[in-house]
Amino acid sequence: MSTSTKKNASGSAAAAASAQKRARVTAHAGDDVGAAELGRRVADNLRQRRKARGLSLDDLAAASGVSRAALSQIETMKSNPTVGVLWKVAVGLGIPFSELIGQPRGGALVLRREDAQVLRSSDGRFESRPLAPAGASPLVEIYELRLAARSIHRSEPHATGTQELLVVLSGQLRMHVGDEAHDLAAGDSIAFDADRAHAYENPGGSEARYHNVIVYGR
Repeated sequence: MSTSTKKNASGSAAAAASAQKRARVTAHAGDDVGAAELGRRVADNLRQRRKARGLSLDDLAAASGVSRAALSQIETMKSNPTVGVLWKVAVGLGIPFSELIGQPRGGALVLRREDAQVLRSSDGRFESRPLAPAGASPLVEIYELRLAARSIHRSEPHATGTQELLVVLSGQLRMHVGDEAHDLAAGDSIAFDADRAHAYENPGGSEARYHNVIVYGR
């Protein structure tokens, strides 16, 4: 390879690396903006719903299993709670998950893909993205779930009467419901009572994607 060719190749590699770096920075900046907006909505919704129910932070801590200090940090936007913590808070308040994280609007509701804020587990291996606008229905929510290879995400029981329907889009799913475990592949689906402890496991060697429909009891 000539010196000129080597220089061109080196320059191209450097340019590609620089472009990737810029893309990563842009993505992180977008994540930060989305997380800040989500944190504001959650703080407002949590404060309003808690006070409307006449609950103190101590009362909600007892009902949700989330410490008083953690709840206070969420209300004052001093922390970005994980999807697991938000589920506990929603159950403690007795409201649908989307009511805690969303901002309902009157008239037609539209959710653009780029506006759907992704929620992550504390280890970052589980992601949940809403597929329906907040406030679209008080009884049904739809999410896209992503689970990293050889990972498991545990969920505590949801509110009494809650049910879930999962459809495997790609990869594998080992769905744990109580003491049972069910292995599913792409195209398979499972429905179960989500007011029991359950866990989503991806035993495969690549990321798995699922659609998750949550139906609340009346």
